[in-house]
Amino acid sequence: MSVRQSLLAILDQGPCYGYQLRAEFDRRTGSTWTLNVGQIYNTLDRLERDGLVAKGDVDEHGHVYWEITDAGAAEVRRWLASPVERSQGTRDELAIKLAVAATLPGVDVTEIIQTQRRASLGQLQSLNRAKYAGSNPDGPEELAWSLVVDSMIFAAEAEVRWLDHTEQRLAQHPDHALALALSTEKPKRGRPARAETAAEEAAR
Repeated sequence: MSVRQSLLAILDQGPCYGYQLRAEFDRRTGSTWTLNVGQIYNTLDRLERDGLVAKGDVDEHGHVYWEITDAGAAEVRRWLASPVERSQGTRDELAIKLAVAATLPGVDVTEIIQTQRRASLGQLQSLNRAKYAGSNPDGPEELAWSLVVDSMIFAAEAEVRWLDHTEQRLAQHPDHALALALSTEKPKRGRPARAETAAEEAAR
């Protein structure tokens, strides 16, 4: 998630100081993504370096108010108008763990999947039981919270379906067909060739 763009979008509504920005971010994301103040100020410093925000007035309590620049406002408009681009590869820890485990001799991948499924179902049940803890259950903050929680619920449901699918696929292969011994081929220096994505293949 882009903390940088989110903070810019908040500043586009008006000047804020650091702690105020953190509170506004929490309000608008249902407090589901915790930011520390150090992260806020580091991001503000980078935004200032890039000409997207500038320091403004200081109040009687010493709070420095940050203001968005014209370039920053244009960046917010670009962000809101652009789709979120997913990375072509995956760094999902669970997918990598199961892919590696499936190639290791003597590893019971089915047990790994079942253990993960229990954990994923437990998380899904917890999310489905979650209740908004704010003071206004019908306000915009509750809506922001529920949007994020709904996303987490859909992701957990998809993970359980993927685990079921993976277990079925692995069941079609005898154990000896999956194990990979260490390769005796000397790897070449440099980065490995990148596999083409389905989108790239379709565009050819």
